[in-house]
Amino acid sequence: MNTPLHTFLAVIFALLPLQAMAADYNIKDYGAVAKKTHLSTAAIQKAIDECAAKGGGRVVVPKGKWLTGALVLKSGVTLYLEKKATLYGSTDPRHYVLNKTAKIIMTSQLIYAFQAKNIGIAGQGTIDGQGAAFTDAACNKQMITRPMLVRFDTCKGITISGITMRNAGVWVQHYYDCENLTIKGITVFSHCNVCNDGIDITNCRNVVITQSKIDSDDDAICLKTFSEKPCENVTVTDCVVATHCNALKIGSETVGDFRNIKFSNCKVVRSKGKKVINGCAIAVAAIAVESIDGARISNVSFSDITINGSESPIFIRLGNRNDTYGHKPTKPQRGDINGVTIKNVTVKNAGTTGSSITGIPGQTVKNITLSNVNITHKGGQKEKVLPKDNREKSEPNAMMWGTLPAQGIFVKYAENVNTDGVSIRAKKTDKRPAIYRVNVK
Repeated sequence: MNTPLHTFLAVIFALLPLQAMAADYNIKDYGAVAKKTHLSTAAIQKAIDECAAKGGGRVVVPKGKWLTGALVLKSGVTLYLEKKATLYGSTDPRHYVLNKTAKIIMTSQLIYAFQAKNIGIAGQGTIDGQGAAFTDAACNKQMITRPMLVRFDTCKGITISGITMRNAGVWVQHYYDCENLTIKGITVFSHCNVCNDGIDITNCRNVVITQSKIDSDDDAICLKTFSEKPCENVTVTDCVVATHCNALKIGSETVGDFRNIKFSNCKVVRSKGKKVINGCAIAVAAIAVESIDGARISNVSFSDITINGSESPIFIRLGNRNDTYGHKPTKPQRGDINGVTIKNVTVKNAGTTGSSITGIPGQTVKNITLSNVNITHKGGQKEKVLPKDNREKSEPNAMMWGTLPAQGIFVKYAENVNTDGVSIRAKKTDKRPAIYRVNVK
């Protein structure tokens, strides 16, 4: 009889050969030197290559300071950084190779993977890209972009856990067209260069981001689509995020559709970054949902979110930029936002801009529900005139109209927007109405 115990033991015994095959490959054994002045790229890559060739395992970066140029991670390999291990990215643009296999954006990066399976980066150590050293002019001479820390392209079965990532040349992490991605318990701090996004998830499926701390100058956690493949089945939960731009965001690159997206139990806090490169001292938008390149956005929820400081706590925007990023779309570029729920959200120390839910003539935002949303803002504003320009083609920005005519929610070109569950409180007397609606059904 096949009892639960028999089934459990069968699974354990089935896994034993796989565990026996897995091994650790210490980069010291391949000639890496723990000096920030010694380039160990070749040694680390040799360890990765041998680990992959022998069936996979961990490439171990032990305690110490290690310097490397661009690395390529391969199937079955986890790059494991021990406690007090720091992997520094070289500051010499010549040590980064242009990624010619990238389908959408030609980029360079410190750690790259393409069409790899069952890969990861883990441990208690740190990856530091030394990104402040990179200028566009210097990188252009070598025909590279400012380097990301991590870019995984068309990979399956990814686990990123435990580590700290700091100081990218541009985006910290970019996952493009990947499936089954888990990011758990990581820390990101990057305030050293332009476009320092914390995590960018592009055209990916089956993603979980949890128990992580992200503090970035540009967007903190951002979902995008550069092609018509969807971004779907994404869960972001139990995270603490800080930014000078947008905290929890969909867009602005929005060619493919977004569906089944859930943000929950997250805190948006003030950034510890002292210098503002992009945006403003507090988050521009805490919750942002944008479709401007033809994407259909549906079944999106934000729940149990606390926000401390944001110029525009909620920004939902349907526009008509219609950038195709080099693709020839098979469907009309006619975007749609239909079905966003925002509930149990508490906002304190908001700025004076106000939140907004806006479409454009002929394209309305539909079926938006705000429930138990409580916003406390600076206040002190006089009545404001209605913005005349719909900014249909503009890059979305929650502050693009300046101070809005509503101290709470400005709604324009929308259908079935339920704001009954919204409470607005101003610290100083504010003459604007709590909710301002125009061209709304």
